[in-house]
Amino acid sequence: MVTAIIVDDESKCILLLKHLLDNHCPTVSVVATADSAAQGLQLIQQYKPGLVFLDIEMPGKTGFELLASLPEINFKVIFTTAYNHYAIKAIRFSALDYLLKPIDLDELKNALARLEGIKTIKDAPLPIDMLVGNIKTPGHGFSRITLSTQDGLVVLHVKDILYCEASGSYTFFYLRNGEKLTISKTLKEYDDLLGEFQFFRVHNSYLVNLNEVKKYIKGEGGAVIMSNGDEVFVSKRKKDAFLDAINK
Repeated sequence: MVTAIIVDDESKCILLLKHLLDNHCPTVSVVATADSAAQGLQLIQQYKPGLVFLDIEMPGKTGFELLASLPEINFKVIFTTAYNHYAIKAIRFSALDYLLKPIDLDELKNALARLEGIKTIKDAPLPIDMLVGNIKTPGHGFSRITLSTQDGLVVLHVKDILYCEASGSYTFFYLRNGEKLTISKTLKEYDDLLGEFQFFRVHNSYLVNLNEVKKYIKGEGGAVIMSNGDEVFVSKRKKDAFLDAINK
């Protein structure tokens, strides 16, 4: 049984989430709820929960600021939020989970199931610490990304990714150091995240770092040679847009 605390300034959101957990998620026990970050901080220190459902936007102090104020983070976090592009992007870069309000039961169950992949509480602080660092630099982009592999969490500098390859519901990451990582998320997930870092979807199966493209080979769609010597195909449909991007 996982003990949980809900921190949210909207009472109706607390009631809905607690109802869903109490009636449909038998592995989670809600031990306390808070309607502010200050109260949430007090309850976290008092109950030492295994899981915190944390609203992002609250009066006085945000959920991110609550985390930043803790001397130690030894619990797992699922964020609850209305849509906020920058905050959600920071969460996704850190391989953490979030639920959009109003919370859907199936999405709640999926988020709890994903948390089971974090085998120990000690794995939790790494992405949370990275999230806090990313969120403190709005407007400057994120320099690091956390990836969840079968062996655990890996933190990379975005510039060290050469290209990504789709493989069904998985994505292969090819890195500067020669490593190949297998991630259980689709390529579309990373197309959305990495687009602003000069990554370009040259093919349904490939997303390349334009800074690591060394050569373009002409053809119907053509192909590119990456800095590690790998050849990556360019689709006919993407050719013109790719050439325009690489010229810029």
